[in-house]
Amino acid sequence: METTQLVKTWTIDPTHSEIHFKVKHMMVSTVTGSFDEFSGTVKSENDDFSDAEIEFSAGIDSVNTKNSDRDAHLKSDDFFNAAEYPELKFISSSFVKQGEDEYKLKGYLTIRDITKEVELDVLFNGQAVDPYGNTKAGFEITGKINRKDFGLKWSAVTEAGSIVVGDQIRLDLNVQLILG
Repeated sequence: METTQLVKTWTIDPTHSEIHFKVKHMMVSTVTGSFDEFSGTVKSENDDFSDAEIEFSAGIDSVNTKNSDRDAHLKSDDFFNAAEYPELKFISSSFVKQGEDEYKLKGYLTIRDITKEVELDVLFNGQAVDPYGNTKAGFEITGKINRKDFGLKWSAVTEAGSIVVGDQIRLDLNVQLILG
């Protein structure tokens, strides 16, 4: 007799999650930004998430680098073009266990209507039940993308020849999921 496990649906808990990116500025410092509005779901039959199907989106208008002029520039057509492309999306294609708590997450990231396959490193921090009886799971997700691959091509050079904005974007996500 075959037993079938139920697919569990998890959602991102936005009050306990952070979606950050980092980029070189003037090639001498790093600027950190975040998306303040995002959502996502994870569907999995397995408690270790080895069969996870993941969908994620972030609102471009919520980009926040703690500088309103820079944020406005990022929302413009030089970068994200928030008016025409109001969100970025990610849909997983695989979530493969690499070690005890380490995974490789592959999927398709869409920014400005350009979709590219990306690969991210994931650390699974485990599961716990909070004081209110909710089951939570935590993950740290890191990776790199090239902004120009997604049409974020604005560039400038200083008088000294330094590039103002680097092409490589580091992704750093701390995600807490809640079951149900």
